Amino acid sequence: MPSILVIDDNPAIGTALSLLFSLHDIEVRHVDAPEEGLAALAADAIDLVIQDMNFSADTTSGAEGRALFAEIRARHPDLPVILLTAWTHLEAAVDLVKAGAVDYLPKPWDDRRLLATVNNLLELAEARRELDRRRSGERRRARELETRFDLRGLVFADAATERAVALACQVARAEVPVLITGPNGAGKEKIAEIVQANSAVKDGPWVTLNCGALPAELIEAELFGAEAGAYTGATRAREGKFEAADGGTLFLDEIGNLPPAGQMKLLRVLETGRFERLGANRERQVQVRVISATNADLPQMIREGRFREDLYYRLNTIEIALPPLAERPDDIVPLARRFLPSGRTLAESALRALRRHAWPGNVRELKNTMQRAALLAAGREIVAADLGLPAAPAVAPTAAGEAEPDRAAIEAALARAGGVIAQAASELGLSRQALYRRMDRLDIARS
Repeated sequence: MPSILVIDDNPAIGTALSLLFSLHDIEVRHVDAPEEGLAALAADAIDLVIQDMNFSADTTSGAEGRALFAEIRARHPDLPVILLTAWTHLEAAVDLVKAGAVDYLPKPWDDRRLLATVNNLLELAEARRELDRRRSGERRRARELETRFDLRGLVFADAATERAVALACQVARAEVPVLITGPNGAGKEKIAEIVQANSAVKDGPWVTLNCGALPAELIEAELFGAEAGAYTGATRAREGKFEAADGGTLFLDEIGNLPPAGQMKLLRVLETGRFERLGANRERQVQVRVISATNADLPQMIREGRFREDLYYRLNTIEIALPPLAERPDDIVPLARRFLPSGRTLAESALRALRRHAWPGNVRELKNTMQRAALLAAGREIVAADLGLPAAPAVAPTAAGEAEPDRAAIEAALARAGGVIAQAASELGLSRQALYRRMDRLDIARS
């Protein structure tokens, strides 16, 4: 049962609030003085505080309430506090709301408004606790992975990344090809390094080839080598990546760019371990673990006749899908801090801007953003303006002329909140019901 602490010197207030909330299965504890309230918060698990602003007789300045609020905020920074007073001073209300109070209600209060506010806050608090429990479990699993495996210095905190890393570690020692899928800049090569570092051939060669960085006519020569005279400019024999990787691992990035002839030869190597250099008649035998990566939709390329289906199934005996950074929101801040030079810190405004941005360029964009901010920031602390990111989520006008978040803003907020509606609604400045209505209108699934 959720619990509320009422701090008010008037016993009738405690009785009225206890009766109101007991009808809605909310437990209320009432104390008369600030000192008793602070002691109760130290002793018990409290979900929300409703506090008066004046406690001494004939006092109307609100100074006691401001002092109590400051002390609660210092000791319990995430605890929601509602201010309740018969002496409403607009200036004091604005100052305390800016300092973190969630609402400021005059006496006598409106029961419906108070109940709605409390229910929303309690629901949000439960969502946050659930998120904290989930993140605690994720951190524990991440520590276990770091203890058991070589993660090549990877920084991560999100469950989606943890699942990809766990799968990479699980399949690392199996002598089967691995296909890593995900958008450009998401960190696919780092996952490939983790597979190699924990494999049975971790002490063997680690050879990489970006199939998208070479002209199609040169990729085969890079992969399989060439004899002198095999093509224009080949003045001497050269070994290819497969020979260089013999006894180790070959990482083929952007595998979707491999031309048809190269696809056929790669399939043969995967099946037999044998190949020929360009311009040669002698077959060579190698033992190579192949890890490939792509940002392309290979099944679609197969349907279009641009990628061999038999090669696809050979490459993805195990597929590791790495989502875009926007779908791994808990990775953003840890990665941002990793990319900063030692001694530089992030202001709260910068943290909010980092979490709000959609990161279409993924980890690569984040790294570039932090390097640029470190160069441009005037002081040791980086603020939002130093990042050069959009200042706010996009909004679209409603028929009534009001502004509301568009599809991209809602989906980004849901991703950051791990699908927790109450948390996403709070970030967007909406009630839970309003967010549901917008999701239904935009045909966003309630997953």
